[in-house]
Amino acid sequence: MLEIYNSLSRQKEPFTPIVPGKVGIYVCGMTVYDLCHIGHARVMVVFDLVTRYMRSRGFEVNYVRNITDIDDKIIARAAENNESIEELTGRFIDAMHEDTDRLGVLRPDHEPRATQHMGAIISLIDRLMKNGFAYRTKSGDICFRVRKFEQYGRLSGESLDDLQAGARVEAVSGKDDPLDFVLWKLAKPGEPSWKSEWGDGRPGWHIECSAMSMESLGEHFDIHGGGQDLRFPHHENEIAQSECATGHTFVNLWMHNGFVRIDDEKMSKSLDNFFTIRDVLNSYHPEILRYFIINSHYRSPLNYSDDTLDQAKAALEGYYLALDGLDIDEDAELDAEISTPFFTAMDDDFNTPEALSILSALRRDINTARQSGEHEKAQFLAGQLKALGAILGLLQLQPIEFLRGVSGDSRPGGLSDAEVDALVNERNQARIEKNWARGDEIRDILNAAGIVLDDSAGGTRWRRA
Repeated sequence: MLEIYNSLSRQKEPFTPIVPGKVGIYVCGMTVYDLCHIGHARVMVVFDLVTRYMRSRGFEVNYVRNITDIDDKIIARAAENNESIEELTGRFIDAMHEDTDRLGVLRPDHEPRATQHMGAIISLIDRLMKNGFAYRTKSGDICFRVRKFEQYGRLSGESLDDLQAGARVEAVSGKDDPLDFVLWKLAKPGEPSWKSEWGDGRPGWHIECSAMSMESLGEHFDIHGGGQDLRFPHHENEIAQSECATGHTFVNLWMHNGFVRIDDEKMSKSLDNFFTIRDVLNSYHPEILRYFIINSHYRSPLNYSDDTLDQAKAALEGYYLALDGLDIDEDAELDAEISTPFFTAMDDDFNTPEALSILSALRRDINTARQSGEHEKAQFLAGQLKALGAILGLLQLQPIEFLRGVSGDSRPGGLSDAEVDALVNERNQARIEKNWARGDEIRDILNAAGIVLDDSAGGTRWRRA
């Protein structure tokens, strides 16, 4: 049975959906004012994995990942760029989709945008006002009364008095309590605004997610996820405002993935160790970044470095070399004896490191069968490897497509695929003519260009190092 670690209870729990066979998942997505970085990549890949796995186990999953397309950072960046907010957010939404598509992240079933759900947001604030959990400040903003919600702090695990009021809590004059957070901000000159009974304004960040999630999945749903950094105050505030508005449980299970570190340091632009997804994909095949993320348990810290990316690359090369040249049944049914350990690992809170160890053992068995001349066995095992890999979003390319990586056409000074093919053919001809000197010369040229040659009885294969 699937067990998932619940950040709220701080323990693994057997997963039982509210509606048998159906799962509602909401994940906090991008605030679209810049390119996605590798921290965003981890969130996207982790919950893509969760969705894929649940579907493989027969659940009907409704996966919702929102877009925050209005907030202070967006307004500031649009002004800085001298462009409209719509132009800015539209451009970065397109960029986000391009990045996630390359990483093999399936599009969510629903991708609500804050600006398209103002009616639901205003309605939710109105319920909080009528229930006595929200109030108007002297400045005219609407704030939530944190201390009136007795269970505030249960997600973060700290008492109200211990929580730092300054952590991502907007400074608003006239608040009853420093921890109270903004639900509705009165409009400032030149800022976008929407009409409400409290005056023209725009929503605070926290209320947006509560409204969008409930409108997409209902007032009570199965799983809410996001990065560890959102646990407080964002998710804490979501619980408070949602349950005070409805009078009942908001979410059954909370999932949070761990932080990404760069060479064991916090990722930061000030430290000059900030990497966008595009930065990484300029040097590494997208599947390498996906494998790197999956190779660590989602709750563990993830340390990014060139060495760890190179290790992921070497591992994937090993898989694709094992699959190369085999006639694989793309519709192979999973063998229970082979797949059961994989599912056992994944049922244990999505233990991907253990699941990948199962795939690694399967790869070794394929290589052993090939070396022993057991071709049919190798093909059967390859079909199993590819079918299990599909559940993780891995190993679905043609081996040659991965092994040759990014075409040299896109690498300054690199050899194109056509140029490599021509040199390999010339080398093969030189060897036929026993012109060993020219053959060795060509090999040296290719090696210097990062091309690895694999000579076998079936001919010469090449791949990019």
